[in-house]
Parts: sequence; C-alpha cells; structure tokens
Amino acid sequence: MISEICFFPFAGKPFALIVFMILVIIRMKVIPGKYKELSQTIASLIISIRTEKGCEHCDFCRSMEDENELILLEEWNTRENLKGHLESDRFRVLRGTLNLLQKPSEMMCCTVDRPDKTGITEPYPCRR
Repeated sequence: MISEICFFPFAGKPFALIVFMILVIIRMKVIPGKYKELSQTIASLIISIRTEKGCEHCDFCRSMEDENELILLEEWNTRENLKGHLESDRFRVLRGTLNLLQKPSEMMCCTVDRPDKTGITEPYPCRR
C-alpha cells in the first residue's frame, strides 16, 4: 500500500511516481556490559516486526565510534500501519528494554519521499 502518490512531468520522459514512506529512527545508548542482552531482545523482535502490516524495512545497527550506541531503523508505508506497530505487543517489549539504557532513547519519525524504480532518481516536492 502506498501512502501518497504525486505525478510530475519531465521533458521527454514519462511521469515520475514519488512514493512517500515514514522513516523511524530510534537511537539508544546501552549501559556498558548490557549490549548482548539488549541486542538479543531486539534481534528476536526484528524478525516479527518485518512481518507486520506496512513494514517495508527494519534494521538494527551499532555505531562504529561508540559500541554502546545502537540504532533501530524502520520504514513504514502508512501512518496507520506505523500507529498499529507503536501500539503492538512487540513495541511494548522494545519499550521494556529501556532499563538497559544509560539514558532515554531518542525516537524520530519523518515522512520522506522516494522515487519509484523508473530510473528517475531525483525526488521532487509535491504541490498541495
């Protein structure tokens, strides 16, 4: 399911389709020595999060500069599907790992556009 579609004319080219997605970035700073416990919990959740309705992508990363800094990246196709995820048991389990963090996690959500696979790589803003 695509959340929003915009069409743009290009000289000599067919219309470009711009697909909007919701990007979620969760930054975590784990207590030293608790990385393994946290990463095992998140790794077990990622497999099931990827099967949730509307999840386009989900990855768990570790900073190269600070081994205690972790990032969870998610892409969702609609706000409704993201809302369902944030209200899910899986997300409750993720919130339950907060006691393993040095400080509260930082969660950022933003809507970004991404061109479809027509070969046109430059995104263009929608007129509303």
